[in-house]
Amino acid sequence: MTKPVRVRFAPSPTGPLHIGGVRTALYNYCFARQHGGSFILRIEDTDQTRFVPGAEQYIVDSLAWCGIKFDEGVHVGGPFGPYRQSERKAMYKPYAEQLVRDGFAYYAFDTPEELEIRREEQKKISHDTFQYDSKTRMGLNNSLTMEASEVEQLLAEGKHYVIRIKIPANEQVHLFDLIRGDVSMDTNTLDDKVLFKSDGMPTYHLANVVDDHLMEVSHVIRGEEWLPSAPLHVLLYRFLGWADSMPKFAHLPLLLKPEGNGKLSKRDGDRLGFPVFPLQWTDPVSAEVYSGYRESGYLPDAFINFLAFLGWNPGTEQEIFSLEELSQAFSLEKVHKAGAKFDFEKGKWFNQQYIKEKDDALLALYLDKEIQTREIVAEPGYTTKVCGLIKERIMLLTELWDATSYFFRDPASFDLETIKKRWKPETPGIVEKLRLAFEDADFREPAQLEEIFKNFLEANQLNTGAVLSPLRLVVTGKAGGPGMFDIMHLIGKEATLRRMKPEAYGF
Repeated sequence: MTKPVRVRFAPSPTGPLHIGGVRTALYNYCFARQHGGSFILRIEDTDQTRFVPGAEQYIVDSLAWCGIKFDEGVHVGGPFGPYRQSERKAMYKPYAEQLVRDGFAYYAFDTPEELEIRREEQKKISHDTFQYDSKTRMGLNNSLTMEASEVEQLLAEGKHYVIRIKIPANEQVHLFDLIRGDVSMDTNTLDDKVLFKSDGMPTYHLANVVDDHLMEVSHVIRGEEWLPSAPLHVLLYRFLGWADSMPKFAHLPLLLKPEGNGKLSKRDGDRLGFPVFPLQWTDPVSAEVYSGYRESGYLPDAFINFLAFLGWNPGTEQEIFSLEELSQAFSLEKVHKAGAKFDFEKGKWFNQQYIKEKDDALLALYLDKEIQTREIVAEPGYTTKVCGLIKERIMLLTELWDATSYFFRDPASFDLETIKKRWKPETPGIVEKLRLAFEDADFREPAQLEEIFKNFLEANQLNTGAVLSPLRLVVTGKAGGPGMFDIMHLIGKEATLRRMKPEAYGF
């Protein structure tokens, strides 16, 4: 019988959620939905020294903004809870002790100072870095080199210890990755990782394997940075007797810097001027504020669509996908092995496509917030009409006010390039004559205004460029925008004629 699809996203609350993490959550979500499976949000907070207040709620809020919903998790509950590892603390020790009893792990009592001495000694005799492994473990302070009675006494005295996995020597560990195919690693390159600490907390390696097993996870879809740890996890499944129920693995490609090599980082965003977090984040210690895609003017659907294509392609010409469509089209077979170069301009393009298709009334909700902060009162439905005119000309929601301000206020500044190119000594006189031509118009239909304009050009033997650009300049302050007669119709006769007077523009 086929195992039901159950996948999980398991971030650590050590800071804001990177967009690479959002992409991992997205791919897991799409995979679960496509297979009628379950999607779990588990918080892996075993390392309490790196815990950052507010980070867990930030993760939940970010994924909710993206429209990524969970069937089980810290915020929705479920039959396999609790879903926060710190609340599952009591579950892990029995498995760690089982590994020791079965000879697959051991107690290690070495102090940090003793291990540091070994590292320094290793540096003096070799370029190789010291690691606790099959070659060194028998010369260190652990239950493999001590009498059982001594180990029992140290444990009874509450001596600080860790439990380390006993990696076998001279073995090839094989793993079939759904993206990368067969992956193998020589155990002689692996160290005896810490699985459990005397404070009762497991490390990530033990906790994630135990939790994935207990939560009946069928597929582990996670970032490429975890690939070096995968052989260790395969060994843990074997040592714990769970090899037959081990989940299938898929390691996703890295998000790479837009230029050069290496993983995309916060510093790259700071340097090049784009966010690397879904929502704005305020560091609780330094109070430093980091920008987010939401606050930078992105629609969540566009952001998700953009992320999906960073490492995956449907194999067709289609680029615009709703979240539901992504779920139907997504497959791990079409995820790339190589890292994906981050292209912020492409992200803006995606956002532009979504803004174009956004319902005018829904888009107006964003603009309404902008005008309210400026204590502007607009007639009901007015901002909806404004958005209908302007939405094909912006890429980000943050551009809305700047692109539409002249619909609500007389321009306070004017495009200098247009003045330089289009404003001639005779232009004020032409604009004044045109204003008089519009005085008898009723402004109810843009077509009537356009007809008056054309008649004016013909009567005065003027070309369109000599008149339309100055008209747009004095009415809007800008060089471009929607149809000029649509603008005049919307802002109305009084505002249009007022702005065309010399004292209004002053040049």
